[in-house]
This record gives sequence, C-alpha cells and structure tokens, in this order.
Amino acid sequence: MDRRNVLGIGLASIAASLPFVRSKAARAQSGDVQAHGDSWKLSGAYFEACSCEVVCPCIFQSAPSHGDCSVLYTWHIDEGRSGDVSLDGLNVALAAFADGHMQKVKWKAALYIDERATQEQFAQLKRIFTGEAGGFPAALVGFFDGFLGVKQAPILYMASGKTRSVDIPGIMQAKVHAIDGQAGGDTVVSGHPLGLAPGNPLIVAISDDVTLTDYEWNWKFSGRSGGYSPFQYQSS
Repeated sequence: MDRRNVLGIGLASIAASLPFVRSKAARAQSGDVQAHGDSWKLSGAYFEACSCEVVCPCIFQSAPSHGDCSVLYTWHIDEGRSGDVSLDGLNVALAAFADGHMQKVKWKAALYIDERATQEQFAQLKRIFTGEAGGFPAALVGFFDGFLGVKQAPILYMASGKTRSVDIPGIMQAKVHAIDGQAGGDTVVSGHPLGLAPGNPLIVAISDDVTLTDYEWNWKFSGRSGGYSPFQYQSS
C-alpha cells in the first residue's frame, strides 16, 4: 500500500477511535462510508502556523504547549480536479481552535475559499474541504465540532525560498520561515501521526507574525510553531 494511504488511514483511525468523532466524515476516509459525488484529486503545497512552541506537540498526539492550540492551515493547489472541474491555481485556508488536547476536545473551525473560484469551483472545494467528498480532509474534519462559517475571500499565498505566507485582507495574516538544521539544511519531521500532508516530511518553521480577526477569534502571536510541505489528496 502507498505510504500516503497508510498515513492517511492512520489519521482516520485516530479520529475514529475518539468518542467525539463518530461522524460520517471520519468514517468516509477509512472506507466505512462511500463518499458521494465526483472523484477528485489535488496536489500542491501547504503551510501551517500555530500558537504552540516549536515543534508543535499536537502533531505527536501530545497536549498543546499552552493548554490550547490556535492553528492556521493554507493550501495552494498546483493541480486539482473534481469530476470535470479544474481547480488548478486556487487557494484554500482553514483556521481551527482546540481548547485543550486535540484528541480530547472538539475543534472549532472556519474555512476560506479563494474568491477567484467560480461558483462551480467554490462548490467543489467546499465539498472537499468540509469532508463531504471523503479522502484525507474527511479524516481531518472528523476532529471538528463543525464550521463557524465558510467564506469566499481573497487569499494571497506566497512561497519564496524558505518563507511561506498568507494574507486575507482584514481577516488573516501569517508568515513563517524554515529553521536551519545541520549544515544549513532543513529541519525535518516525518511520519508524525497528525500530519496534514501524509507521506511528505514536514519542514519545521517558526512564525514571524500571525494574526486572525474573525468570528469569535482575535489571535496574535509570533515566534511559534510552523511548517510546510507538498501535499497530495484524493477521493477515497
């Protein structure tokens, strides 16, 4: 079995084992529920920034550094398709908050989809990233208590050298840079059970600045955990 599939199933298995994650979304990833709609496939790059100290202990199934975890995830889709709908070049962002150990509490989440998406593209990305279409996102959504909202917004994703950033004007800004490892190489974590890009090593980063003002949230932190890597997702 492909290593990406093994790790993806691993996250779904973790989700399915938790008392509060008995959802259709979590079961879809592990094959218990047949996902509805067109088959789909996405690949590109993603980065994350959270309020934990470097490296975020949540990805190792440990408690957050400061009792809770506020995290931003941003994806840039290089190549994507759902049915006959192209999703190339679009961006998606997700904000989530866990008020305690990520495996012991329900997360609150908010989803942001590129304003450049057509109505049809928006519908497909919403279906995928809210877990309705199965695949890896369904396992992730299995940890959520639902979404505070799903919005279209201008999402400015930038990747330059060892720096990654996102800007949603008036809502979100985040920037991280990779931590130099031995001999100036990357510092890398691989095989972590709560990885957002199964099968891809995470390049460890630290945040320069992270802000979010939306819904009930008003986040501001810097010098905290971050990371980035390629990603590949597809329907179950």
